[in-house]
Amino acid sequence: MSPRRNRNGTAPTLIAFGKRLRRFREANNWTQEALAVRAYNGAGVKPQYIGMIENGRTKCTEKFAQSMDQLLGANGELVGLWHDLVEDAGYPVWFDWPGIEEDAVSIHAFELGVVTGLLQSRPYAATILKGNEEAIEGRMRRQRILTREEPPPPEVAVLLDKSVLYRDVGGHEVMRGQLEHLVDSVSDRLIVQIVPQRFHTGISGSFTLATMEDRSQVGYAETVARGVTMSDEADLARMAEALSSLRAHALPVDMSIDLIRKVVAENWM
Repeated sequence: MSPRRNRNGTAPTLIAFGKRLRRFREANNWTQEALAVRAYNGAGVKPQYIGMIENGRTKCTEKFAQSMDQLLGANGELVGLWHDLVEDAGYPVWFDWPGIEEDAVSIHAFELGVVTGLLQSRPYAATILKGNEEAIEGRMRRQRILTREEPPPPEVAVLLDKSVLYRDVGGHEVMRGQLEHLVDSVSDRLIVQIVPQRFHTGISGSFTLATMEDRSQVGYAETVARGVTMSDEADLARMAEALSSLRAHALPVDMSIDLIRKVVAENWM
């Protein structure tokens, strides 16, 4: 059974782990910024991520706990606490999704309405975010995980409803650039497939399933009000089943690319 949550959406076990991490950090006279840059043997994380862990607002991986244990001289205590307090805890309702993306080893997404954020061009994102420069920059920063060297980029598989290719977001030039960007993004670690317009299991909305290095998973779905995270095993199983069904109906990658190019030539030139 998942740990009880307080009204702020945080699990008490995550708060307890975060407090202990803070005590070790302060005992070493390090700020959150100083600790963040040293994480993962210098690969680093955002200081905000450290803050969210210390406040119990997000769940870290075992690898992160090991990194902190070694850095802070905890002699195995933080790793032990991770197993006792964090391993079986659900993800909080409110948390930093980019932090999860940064730690994920694979990301599988289905998008019903627009191109997924990790693959949006700047003009396309600017249109969706109504020119909010801070939000645009944040979205562009998220995409750095796709080109980083250490740790290796996550494996990303994106399923797009065919309607996304025809939905006018920003006009012909923006759409042409966005769809060309989709084609250019495809690689050995990143695939894009188009799901034909039909009644399918994704018709109720977009969602993402991220898998962490310890094989734990977290789901994410967008609503009108905000994004919602899910860690319940039944919810994650339904997401995985839906992705499997959608993938079975999707066009192969090469046919998807051909279709995207065809839509560009016929609709957005």
